[in-house]
Amino acid sequence: MAVGVAALILLAGCSSSGAHPADPSAPVASQTPDRTASSQTPGRAADGLDAARGFRSVRGYRATPIPTRISIPKIGVASSLDRLGRAPDGTVEVPGPDRWEVPGWYALGPRPGELGSAVILGHVDSKRGPAVFFRLRELRAGDEIEVTRADGSSVRFVVQRTEQYDKQRFPTDDVYYPTLASRLRLVTCGGEFDYSTRRYRSNIIVFATIKT
Repeated sequence: MAVGVAALILLAGCSSSGAHPADPSAPVASQTPDRTASSQTPGRAADGLDAARGFRSVRGYRATPIPTRISIPKIGVASSLDRLGRAPDGTVEVPGPDRWEVPGWYALGPRPGELGSAVILGHVDSKRGPAVFFRLRELRAGDEIEVTRADGSSVRFVVQRTEQYDKQRFPTDDVYYPTLASRLRLVTCGGEFDYSTRRYRSNIIVFATIKT
């Protein structure tokens, strides 16, 4: 087993802020609620449920396109993105053992550009050598990250800071908790390598915010 896999298993202990809405892309036609029936029926007051039944918002909106590529010029990263979910045991899925050069986007969280923290995970190395996020620890405040999306649009993020955390003290809230701004978190392994367990003892996390 390559060394990078076990290291990222740390993320198993991290919970998501919530699933992405099932299908927000279909705008719903406007429809005025029918209040006549309830107001003319003797002895029947229109409660909140009756008032809401049949209501359709006049607003529609397009879903944020899914991310397909990531580019980090400072460290020479230019890669497609895999889609990640949860492993059978409910933990956060990580890129597969044969996907050392391709990071993955956690699809049960926000999409890059939406409000909240979008999370992208990648391996640091393998038995064959450095992996896609090997140089992630080199990113500093002001460096830029670009995420390209399925419709051809792109969104840019600016690094705020890069931190190393012991895996026993993974900052779950800072990585996955909802925010009122569009943010991006990049996660890989780092720090000291424990040869007895064949895994790294820490995580490298890059915190970035959308470029306005």
